[in-house]
Amino acid sequence: MEYTTLGETGVTVSKICLGCMSFGSGDWREWVLDEEEGKALVDRAIDLGVNFFDTANMYSDGESERVLGDALEAYDRDEFVVASKLYFQMDDGDPNSGGLSRKAIEQELENSLDRLGMDTLDLLQIHRWDDDTPIEQTLRALDDAVRRGQTRYLGASSMWAHQFAEAQYTAERQGLTPFSTMQNHYNLLYREEEREMLPLCEKQGVGVIPWSPLARGWLTRPHEDARSTTRGETDDYAHQHPYLEGGGPTVNERVQELAEDKGVEMAQIGLAWLFQNDRVDAPIVGTTSVDHLEDAVEALSISLSDSDIEYLEAPYEPVRVSGHE
Repeated sequence: MEYTTLGETGVTVSKICLGCMSFGSGDWREWVLDEEEGKALVDRAIDLGVNFFDTANMYSDGESERVLGDALEAYDRDEFVVASKLYFQMDDGDPNSGGLSRKAIEQELENSLDRLGMDTLDLLQIHRWDDDTPIEQTLRALDDAVRRGQTRYLGASSMWAHQFAEAQYTAERQGLTPFSTMQNHYNLLYREEEREMLPLCEKQGVGVIPWSPLARGWLTRPHEDARSTTRGETDDYAHQHPYLEGGGPTVNERVQELAEDKGVEMAQIGLAWLFQNDRVDAPIVGTTSVDHLEDAVEALSISLSDSDIEYLEAPYEPVRVSGHE
């Protein structure tokens, strides 16, 4: 395993963050692992040196947090960096179980900590931007959570760069805790973040931990086989992204070609491209397979030349913004 510093927090994390969206209940998504399978994946990740885990309260309606918390209970909690997210409504009967109001943040953070079996999160992230709540109110509630010791750092996820800049400026102006990380949508098939968000994060020392580093499977197999897995067949959200618009099919084909030349998997090429990107700290790798997790770790040793990277990137064309509104 290789390690890096998460933004300017000083915290050391593995260059692979294990995404835990696949933990919980098949009732939520058909491809989700049950508790025993989820724990086995966490155990193997720890064996491989992973110390960074990301979940969210909405994953399996909270079950992902519970599975992760139970899996880590057998270990020394201080050895790991645990992140979760809030924003999406958790209870259909309670409209205040979603959004980023003070009430929503306080009650949903308490619920997350209970499910995780932890007193303190390492990283609390807002899952999206809340148009209905002034950002100053959200930041004050988050700052209070830091001061209460319920979280050590704050992070944000997909949003417009101008919104993130506004949040950071507001935190600085009001003397509040700023966001230390950005969990954004970024991979070889979706590079719109390179226009504004990544330069902004670089300038401000914000750690970048991309979600969907393998384009929800589109970078793991030839594009004509995208629906060949259970998730490929049932994950409608994956088919809403513009992965095969513009130059996407050609990028996919070049990933396949380079993987064959190097004798590795397509997914490993997609991850190696991110691992060698100086703007990225740790991609969030979600998997339902121990074998795929091991492949991801092996990808850290794959070296792409400048010409390899140029070859992979050249067909890319601008696409519509995807991952937030």
